[in-house]
Amino acid sequence: MLIRNSMRGNLILIASMAVGIAILCALGFWQVQRLAWKENLIATVDERRTMDPVPLKQIEAMFEESSQSIEYRPVSVAGRFLHDFEQHYYVTREGEVGWHIFTPMVLDGGRVLFVNRGFLPEILKRQDTRQDGLVKGEQRFDGLARTAPDEKPNSFVPDNDPAGNIYFWKSLAQMREQIPAEYRDRVLPFFVDAGKGSNPGKWPEGGATRISFPNNHLQYAITWFGLALALLGVGSYFLYARVRRSAEASGDRE
Repeated sequence: MLIRNSMRGNLILIASMAVGIAILCALGFWQVQRLAWKENLIATVDERRTMDPVPLKQIEAMFEESSQSIEYRPVSVAGRFLHDFEQHYYVTREGEVGWHIFTPMVLDGGRVLFVNRGFLPEILKRQDTRQDGLVKGEQRFDGLARTAPDEKPNSFVPDNDPAGNIYFWKSLAQMREQIPAEYRDRVLPFFVDAGKGSNPGKWPEGGATRISFPNNHLQYAITWFGLALALLGVGSYFLYARVRRSAEASGDRE
């Protein structure tokens, strides 16, 4: 009876070890896959940033073809800003609280493009503190095309307050509702981040696109594989100890 109980306990220990090691290894291999994806993303973004800017209509055509990504593709833009309807997206830059200013731009033919004109410190949020940056007439600059998210990144991100002109995630649908009704059906379904030097009045300061991507997947993979190895070692030691105690107990009874 004691032998059967001991064997049953050993089998439970082995099964538990196998399940735990399988889960840890699966997490490790998942991180390896994420590492490959992240490295490919970084390489793709670096490659696209060095391309020559293309006309906005080409970006529109690419967007309509779901197989072609417009993300981070350089683009040339020309149009007239509607400064009275700029939208404020909350950000921090190097520890400084501020805003990215998304301003609708009327393009040739009456289409409207929301442009992320760049970073603005909190102290300059009011337009009367940055009149030089409220440029008039047709403006031309290069920027990067950006896709518009369909929903909040996660549940921890606060809800936007369009009525108060405070955005915690870039909801193009909500921004569109804040401009005159005559323009709403003409808004393009993506953003453009204005490049550095795009604003002769400095603020908001262009070139605010986040380019760096954290890439800790290799460390995570090593951690998961290391835990799997540790579990194998600890489990094997306990299994050896159980078998040895069982053998000693059998010898004493003889």
